[in-house]
Amino acid sequence: MLFTLCRRFKHGGLDVDDLVQESTVALWRARERLLPLGPGVQQAALTWRIARNAVIDALRAHREYDALPEGYEQKAEDRSLLDELHEQIAQLGEPDRSIVRMQLEGYSYEEIGQRLELSEKNVSVRLVRARERLRGMMGS
Repeated sequence: MLFTLCRRFKHGGLDVDDLVQESTVALWRARERLLPLGPGVQQAALTWRIARNAVIDALRAHREYDALPEGYEQKAEDRSLLDELHEQIAQLGEPDRSIVRMQLEGYSYEEIGQRLELSEKNVSVRLVRARERLRGMMGS
């Protein structure tokens, strides 16, 4: 099952064996959640979800980024605005802080919901409200 999953997701810089190893490590870490379920549909579904998320995380971690164009210099004011935004995000309560950070990292609403055990709709509503709070905090 793991090999099939990893082969399906494989592209770019990571080998299928690397993805299998990443998913195996994630399953080992989650063994206390998996073993009480016993063999069956629930255990298989949770195993699949944990392995799939591990593969996606590994692919994100090894994603190749385009180089910045020559002569690119980030303006100091852009950096200060970014720093201020991160300070404001840190002031949000949980799980809103995690939702905003995961969304900025490129996770989908579905992935965020799975990781935080929330529905996609709840993630969407919380994200809209958190953005409104951040706009108010930043004065825009």
